Amino acid sequence: MFVYMNSNKIFTTQRTVLPEEIDELNHVNNVVYVQWVQDIAKMHWNELIKNSSEKDFIWVVLRHEIDYKNQAKLNDVVTLKTWVGETEGVKSIRHVEVYKENTLLISAKTTWCLLNSKTFRPTRITESILKLLSPAE
Repeated sequence: MFVYMNSNKIFTTQRTVLPEEIDELNHVNNVVYVQWVQDIAKMHWNELIKNSSEKDFIWVVLRHEIDYKNQAKLNDVVTLKTWVGETEGVKSIRHVEVYKENTLLISAKTTWCLLNSKTFRPTRITESILKLLSPAE
């Protein structure tokens, strides 16, 4: 289960590692981390647009870069943090970090492309979307 928290530019959620997320090495499988990276990005976007008219857009992944630093195990409570980096044209960089207590488990950098949700064609990021992605301090 996810818990939503938002403080300035960093969107944070916590979750508990489930049995189906554990691999034969007895820790969270690397594919699960990729899913978490995608999940928190979607959660953050949905949070940003919940009171906005910018609902005609979706994001697709162009590239994931993930550095695996440490391991999470069954029933560990992990904290996921995300924020938006460089954004221009049709692309936006999103950063994600996953922690167990104060220990960094993974850091990820994902390049996303904005699409029109009806045509599925790349769409330039408008000034209003840029403002949503970069909330005031």
